[in-house]
Amino acid sequence: MTDADDGAGAGDETGATGDDPEDPLAAAGVDPVVPDEASGAEIPADAEVREFLREVAADVRSESSESKQLSAILYRVSDLYDEEEETSPEEIYLNVRHIMRIKAEGGLRR
Repeated sequence: MTDADDGAGAGDETGATGDDPEDPLAAAGVDPVVPDEASGAEIPADAEVREFLREVAADVRSESSESKQLSAILYRVSDLYDEEEETSPEEIYLNVRHIMRIKAEGGLRR
């Protein structure tokens, strides 16, 4: 899946890819490739895992923008374990990558 598939990269004129040294994920050494065997896997609902992730999200949240972002990511990941939410690891990855690119470019208000 690419940015064009979900519109997350719409208007992104940087042309940053996973191999581009300006890509924050590449700079952090994060491999954005999801193995083929994991891409279609269903994640079963698990209230215990969901609540644990949400507790951790609440614990790490503070006034800093970084802690708020981490908290939001953890909470979003917890949605994978909620039977009422419709999301996928790919959607979460693309959303986080988009947020990191915006932050690396100086935010929305440049």
